[in-house]
Amino acid sequence: MDKILVAKDVTKRFGNHTALNKVSLEIPKNSIYGLLGPNGAGKTTLIRIINQITYPDTGQVLFDGKPLEPKHISMIGYLPEERGLYKSMKVGEQALYLAQLKGLGKVEAKTRLKFWFDKLEIGDWWNKKVQELSKGMAQKIQFIVTVLHEPKLLIFDEPFSGFDPINANIIKDEILQLKEGGTSIIFSTHRMESVEELCEYIALIHESNKILDGKLSDIKKAYKNNVFRVGLCTDNGNVLVNELMDKFNIKMPNYVIEDSQLDFNIQLPSSDTRELLTYLASKANINHFEETVPSANDIFIQTVKNKNVDE
Repeated sequence: MDKILVAKDVTKRFGNHTALNKVSLEIPKNSIYGLLGPNGAGKTTLIRIINQITYPDTGQVLFDGKPLEPKHISMIGYLPEERGLYKSMKVGEQALYLAQLKGLGKVEAKTRLKFWFDKLEIGDWWNKKVQELSKGMAQKIQFIVTVLHEPKLLIFDEPFSGFDPINANIIKDEILQLKEGGTSIIFSTHRMESVEELCEYIALIHESNKILDGKLSDIKKAYKNNVFRVGLCTDNGNVLVNELMDKFNIKMPNYVIEDSQLDFNIQLPSSDTRELLTYLASKANINHFEETVPSANDIFIQTVKNKNVDE
């Protein structure tokens, strides 16, 4: 698979502090790649290196197969967590100015801005000053400025900050459309539900080290632990619970019995479920029997905790 960006053993130190320690990543083209980690892990340092705001002490970054150079800045769009609009400038004037900094001519910039302002239904904001806008409204303007020059790679750092659920969903849909249009996206956030909805690949950085990366679906499979969610229709729920614990030598600390419905989670010592299914079918009507897959949030917490224990 082609890669839009490759980081090879990237290390960055600030005095005695190591912000990144030999971090290697491969960002596939036309994908949404989640860059995750606790505060202070090193994510922002890596993003700043990609944007050439700072440079690695050792290691290399490749953009579209070639060493990262200043000319690549025009091919990257960056929406930082800390916003940078000039509050006293009018929205349209500022958007036009920033678009021209990205290399667009004035006429082309106006055409593209009109398209985006109409698309997000904010045409009447053109002559407003930024200081008149709410945080979410200003965030829409910054989103437009970030994507306007149609870069090959977009980097979003907490893009939903300041948005209400409706506008967050609008921007989420726009991000997905950009991806479908061929744009590659790095997505940095602490909102794990957004990772679940958007990201095909993730990397987890902790204390300057990459501790996990890969396709999210593959990582979820690797973190499964043979836990199943079961729902049965039976008039003998308590008896069946005791029989299950004795026959299969398992613990069932949490179960619910209500109106002849028995619901519980069960962890099996192996992935072979045939004996259990056969037994349950002989004792009750099975409403559902499904393996639970860990969420991105579960994986994040478990991996960081395990790393801390190992150290």
